Amino acid sequence: MPLPMARPWKHPDSGIYYVRKAVPARLRALVGKSLENVSLGTHDPEEARRRHAKAILEIEERWEALQAGPKALSEREAHELAAPAQDRWIALHRDNPSLNFWQTDLFERLWQQRRKGLWGRPDVVHQVLHGEYADRGEDEMEEWCLKQADILIRKKGLQVDPDGRRTLAKAVAAAIQRASLILKRHALGDVPGDDRPPKTPLVAPTPVTRRMGTQASVKFNDLVNGWAAERKPAEKTVYDWTRVMAQLSAFLKHDDVGRITADDLVAWKDSLVAAGLAAKTIRESRLAPVRAILRWGVDNRRLAENPAERITISVKQKPGQGKRGFTEAEARVILDAAAIEKDAVRRWVPWVCAFTGGRLSEVCQLRVEDIVEIEGTRALRFDADAGSLKNIGSERTIPLHSALIAAGFLEFVSSRKAGPLFPELSPDKFGKRGGNGTKVLGRWVRDLGLKDPRLAPNHSWRHRFKTLARNHGLAPDIADAITGHSHRSVGDRYGEYDLSAMKRELEKLPGIPVSLPQT
Repeated sequence: MPLPMARPWKHPDSGIYYVRKAVPARLRALVGKSLENVSLGTHDPEEARRRHAKAILEIEERWEALQAGPKALSEREAHELAAPAQDRWIALHRDNPSLNFWQTDLFERLWQQRRKGLWGRPDVVHQVLHGEYADRGEDEMEEWCLKQADILIRKKGLQVDPDGRRTLAKAVAAAIQRASLILKRHALGDVPGDDRPPKTPLVAPTPVTRRMGTQASVKFNDLVNGWAAERKPAEKTVYDWTRVMAQLSAFLKHDDVGRITADDLVAWKDSLVAAGLAAKTIRESRLAPVRAILRWGVDNRRLAENPAERITISVKQKPGQGKRGFTEAEARVILDAAAIEKDAVRRWVPWVCAFTGGRLSEVCQLRVEDIVEIEGTRALRFDADAGSLKNIGSERTIPLHSALIAAGFLEFVSSRKAGPLFPELSPDKFGKRGGNGTKVLGRWVRDLGLKDPRLAPNHSWRHRFKTLARNHGLAPDIADAITGHSHRSVGDRYGEYDLSAMKRELEKLPGIPVSLPQT
């Protein structure tokens, strides 16, 4: 018996009405299902009938778009698609117009190619890989707009290329900017259609209102603790950023964040320059934490403004100063020396870094139980239970390269007791072994004669791995999955990588002929 398609269908359990429409056989492969079943979001039969016709029209428009195939999206079309976002944003924030994340003062800086060539610049790559690249408000706003564009694309059944997706995201940004400028006026009491003077409030202002109006004292520690409680960063990040805020407080000789001015921050920056700190250290390890914590204060109505938002410092890297990966000859020097080492750290950490592309901190905190066998494939697991990882993508399981197995790595693992694979490295106060690993291996590599300042004695393995991956044709998305890099596109976030596929790609990388000791 055919389903009734001409009127709303009432769910027998929830009582919510739905539109149900059979997908023509010729479109099922495109649509991905045989029946459209969309909630109308109401229990009221009259309202359901009104919404039903519109929902049917939207479904049919989406089908037409799918049949039409990929298309270029013009700016006019993008703005038409994004226009309803303006009204929805105003409606969403009408009651509390100042409580939204959109920063209108950053709008002109969106989509400005400020990160053009980001991943090709060694200094920025180093920052990102070491977790030193602080989030920027522009990044968050752009990412949010791209997600909204993806939602629109799916809803409308559009097939657009990456340029079209970006055009639509820009249109979404423009719509939200228009809405947010209106909301800013609303926040000041400038509500269209209401020319009457504001009424005297019948109740006392809330603590938040008083704070914003009179800028009550906000202690440095209170702001840091609030940020840490919500964001839940790594313990070491909390420690480092708390110290930075304490240093700023000591320089200013007061403990009231609300009194900080842009001039104060410029003076602090100048004092750091005079003290001999590197520009990159000032930018990424001093200004960035202050900016992020103050931004949190503004977002959560602890502060009226963020005086650090536009305070920065120029970091110019001269030609020849960028970090690089090991050459083939340099890699052979290190691995050859490691092959005859008795010390477990010097013997195996360089080899594991060389053939996994793993971060030194990840390798140093491996446990014996992290070396596993899955469906006949020997693999290595970077697990958050072993110690903190940089991000979600860092938690991964990757196959072992045949060169690492041939070198005797599995026999070494079998000889160790359960627990840390490298207990020789004592953990720091945060339980991390990577810091001591960096010191031990850094000195050892320099002692081997590799003194080029462009080499990072440990991180250059990661640079080398990515270079080899490009040169030997590894699938970029799988290479990123192996090294724990973030996804290149929204599409890459879906699905998982089978170990056999990762093994196939990993084995494209050649081994390094070294003189292995006789066992």
